[in-house]
Amino acid sequence: MSFLARISPIRAIADLRFFLSQRRPYELGFLALSIVVTTLLFAGFVHDSKVEKPYKRNIIYVEQWPASRTDAEIRAQQKIDSAAKAVADAELEKRQKKRQAEFKKIDDQLKALGI
Repeated sequence: MSFLARISPIRAIADLRFFLSQRRPYELGFLALSIVVTTLLFAGFVHDSKVEKPYKRNIIYVEQWPASRTDAEIRAQQKIDSAAKAVADAELEKRQKKRQAEFKKIDDQLKALGI
């Protein structure tokens, strides 16, 4: 831990300045060139790593009804649709209750641990 206590950004900058002042001009040029090339390569990989999500079609089918249909036909279709909707709603509620029970089980386990 005494090693970490001696680290100072000001001393690091002073050490870097001293090191760079001892280098010849062509060495500093190559240092700058290597930094630029490395940065360009890294930026190229970062830019190329962005992948667009493929477009997913969201097709909505709509039923078309003739304008001449009677109220009795409408009510009959609503009865058929309401039965299918009731089944779907029951299934959804069943899944929600199951999920709620899973979370309750996890909650009970965490309470047993004192969390």
